[in-house]
Amino acid sequence: MHILVLNFGSSSVRFHLIDTDESAIAESRDRRLASGYIERIGGEAIVTLTAADKQPVRSVRPIRDDTAAVEYLIGWLMSAESGAPIASVGEIEAVGHRVVHGGERFTQSTRVDDEILRALETVIELAPLHNPHNLRGIAAARAVLGPGVPQVAVFDTAFHHSLPESAYIYAIPYQLYRRHRVRRYGFHGTSHRYVAYRYRQLTNRTREATRIITLHLGNGASACAIVGGLSVDTSMGFTPLEGLVMGTRSGDLDPAILDYVAAKEGMSLHDLDLMLNKQSGLLGVSGLTADMRELLAEEAEHGDRRARLAIDLFCYRVKKYLGAYLAAMNGADAVIFAGGIGENAPEVRRRICQDLDWLGIEVDDARNNALVGAEGRFDAKGSRVELWTIPTDEELLIARDTWRVVTGADIGS
Repeated sequence: MHILVLNFGSSSVRFHLIDTDESAIAESRDRRLASGYIERIGGEAIVTLTAADKQPVRSVRPIRDDTAAVEYLIGWLMSAESGAPIASVGEIEAVGHRVVHGGERFTQSTRVDDEILRALETVIELAPLHNPHNLRGIAAARAVLGPGVPQVAVFDTAFHHSLPESAYIYAIPYQLYRRHRVRRYGFHGTSHRYVAYRYRQLTNRTREATRIITLHLGNGASACAIVGGLSVDTSMGFTPLEGLVMGTRSGDLDPAILDYVAAKEGMSLHDLDLMLNKQSGLLGVSGLTADMRELLAEEAEHGDRRARLAIDLFCYRVKKYLGAYLAAMNGADAVIFAGGIGENAPEVRRRICQDLDWLGIEVDDARNNALVGAEGRFDAKGSRVELWTIPTDEELLIARDTWRVVTGADIGS
């Protein structure tokens, strides 16, 4: 089945065309036929297109809105340039959409119809920075492809609906949960779920026999404790702001700071929100950049103190969550690194795992340094806990879930 995967942002869309079905999923033979990225939708858009097994090609095109973006990318997919085996629109058999927040109602991937769209609109207030764009993408795909092509929403929050009440309830007046559903939702669920599945596949473990900690470390970062294939705790909370230090997000902090800073700096609620989400994290501490690669280079080449501080703070926060989850789970079989930083920064992995030998975590430096953007183990001989890097593939999981929903198969790994 040819499945188009779409991930819409405020003025951008990432897309992948993936061919998958039951046998492809069972044998990991899914084919990524083409992919791309359109940014600055609404004017002179920057278009990056990647045909299978070819280098990306960049160009500038006038693309006025989301519908025009979908029309353009489908036109390209049908062209000889893309190399995709699609001669007509009718050969795109379904569309899978990343939707950040599903609230408490959407606990698994769901086919979208008019009723579901109305229900999704009620969740916008939980993710006002993301869900409106995701829903616009669904509307654009329906407008271009027509009502006959199934549209499926795959939610970042869905994987974390297995959290026990003691993990998702905040210690604030309980009526705030009952009235307004203020609770831990967790995010990056599609990534954590894929990485857990891939680990089981690589180690021939069953879901029931798996006890792991997954670390999705990128510009957004989160940790997840997974027991028996189910998420039992995760670092992001009511919003993606809670938890680990991130590129521009603060992660955990004392909430009393906000009132104090607002009074001292004359800041509004909007100003505080902007500060915590866009001006904090690695960027805020270093004063230089939110990019871990640049911070590591600055530290190595110039010994910049604040670059080092930002890196150390990032690693220390991950280390603390590792310890907390190992305690909550009574140990783990493996710790798995994913995401742009987790997959590509051996030095960050080393610092996170440093001095955790009492917990059974020991790094083989040579194996660790050899793993950049690759899949493999890097624990030292004698380490009681396996250490892995597993590149995440959220788009593949969205395509698989879309196939499962459309065909009525069980939604599993």
